[in-house]
Amino acid sequence: MPIVNRIADLAVDITEWRRDLHAHPELLYDVSRTAGLVAEKLREFGCDEVVPGIGRTGVVGVIRGRKGPGRAVGLRADMDALPIEEANDLPYKSTVPGKMHACGHDGHTAMLLGAARYLAETRNFAGAVVLIFQPAEEGGAGGKAMVDDGMMERFAVDEVYGMHNAPGMPLGAFGINSGPIMAAADYLTIDIDGVGAHAARPHLGIDPVLVGAQIINAMQSVVSRNVDPLKSAVVSITMFQAGNADNVIPQTVRLRGTARTLDEDVRVMIEERLHTIVESTAAAYGAKAKLSYRRNYPVLVNHDKQTDFAASVAQQVAGESNVNTALPAMMGAEDFSFMLNARPGAFIWIGNGDSAGLHHPSYNFNDEAIPFGTSYWVKLAETALAG
Repeated sequence: MPIVNRIADLAVDITEWRRDLHAHPELLYDVSRTAGLVAEKLREFGCDEVVPGIGRTGVVGVIRGRKGPGRAVGLRADMDALPIEEANDLPYKSTVPGKMHACGHDGHTAMLLGAARYLAETRNFAGAVVLIFQPAEEGGAGGKAMVDDGMMERFAVDEVYGMHNAPGMPLGAFGINSGPIMAAADYLTIDIDGVGAHAARPHLGIDPVLVGAQIINAMQSVVSRNVDPLKSAVVSITMFQAGNADNVIPQTVRLRGTARTLDEDVRVMIEERLHTIVESTAAAYGAKAKLSYRRNYPVLVNHDKQTDFAASVAQQVAGESNVNTALPAMMGAEDFSFMLNARPGAFIWIGNGDSAGLHHPSYNFNDEAIPFGTSYWVKLAETALAG
């Protein structure tokens, strides 16, 4: 497989950076150590610009090619970890209780740092490579914060690309598809007001627990009966908060959950239908209920031209048979969607081999993926900016 030779030589260093990041996880925008290390490395490599504080705690590095001016291509990695207690017994396991890199952002950051080192050494391209190190992917919309901070305009980014590891996908393989490939993620909070009563005398109250159960059941009709069967949607209630005694019907109940969609029209319809179902179901039992619907990450849509280009680069690295260009869409969410709404580009998956799943306490990024991912970044930059 045509791994870049120099990157194979750098793999030991990149692995060391990755494991250091793994041992020191940070959450959301509170990534001062990680961002500081990234900025320090980029300066050490000789980047032409290193700008911290984009989108609060993001870091952007710029490397200009030796072939003269041209377009600017953005390459993005995420830096934050998750509030999970690590279950692995590793020499480099998390040193921070209750926090771990359970999604592989340590690997993403390390691979992009490896590409930065190589590209700063060689500069075999025209134009500029814009290295984007983003905070707060895990629910904090750090991608939006960087876009809103004017990153695309400030660094004149023409196209932008992202990459994520995929447990279960073979090591050295890639997967991609054009169009909607990851879902919009919206969040639901439902507050139900009933009338509290003794559990032995339910007829004297209005039971919000019963109302909550009926609302949950009714909500499932949206996907099964309102969404086109050829389109995808998920509505899940994941929290049911009620009462504190076994002989008391509580006064209030709170439900929380999420709605996932791959189509904006479906997203709008689900929001409207849920409001109707929540209020009318509660009213049927004499209770009151209010739905708070919070839109979060939009659908991640890969652009056709850039997807084809990214797939061709991955094929250079892994071979045509190891690149799935018809990867099914998934209902997970990713705030790289904000960057793809601002500029054309594509998001690709790279195999992590037979590992625990993302967001699992036993997950670990596979260091053997480093040469493939770093080579992909290098080949993408050099090919896109060939001049």
